[in-house]
Amino acid sequence: MKLFSPRISTSVLILFVGLITFTSQAQEVEWLSWEEATALSSSEENPKKMFVDVYTDWCGWCKKMDKDTFQNAEVAAYMSSNFYMVKLDGEGKEDIEYKGKTYKFVPSGRKGYHELAAALMQGRLSYPTTIFLDEEMNMLSPVPGYQKPEPFLNIAKYFGDNIYKEKDWKTYAAKGE
Repeated sequence: MKLFSPRISTSVLILFVGLITFTSQAQEVEWLSWEEATALSSSEENPKKMFVDVYTDWCGWCKKMDKDTFQNAEVAAYMSSNFYMVKLDGEGKEDIEYKGKTYKFVPSGRKGYHELAAALMQGRLSYPTTIFLDEEMNMLSPVPGYQKPEPFLNIAKYFGDNIYKEKDWKTYAAKGE
């Protein structure tokens, strides 16, 4: 008695090889801690810009952006090659050094907030908010709210490709580049 016919075995093998090929082509974002990203930035001759995803554990839109936007292969590939990618818990408890200052967790209301998240979001505690910093870790712009892959990539390229140095956002966005 045969358990598998050659035809079925061949089909399963083709499906398996296709799955492995697809999986190996998919690129994922390599998230770093704040400390890892700042260490890399200061140690390299040509550091990348920094991208900070400010999230909270309870934020549904943050989780949706992780799944839909940051797992998009084109977004992941572009971001990984142009930015140090950092996840920052807006309610994180650890102290973080930034530009010579120590930022701490501030108990407030039911949960509290992290001072660095509040500083980067310019006092507007809204999740998710994505932050773009230049190679010297100076603020380029916070971008509040959930972003779908294509609009997000457009924003990321505006900063990552240094278009912001030549054109204001309205001019760039109006041309649909």
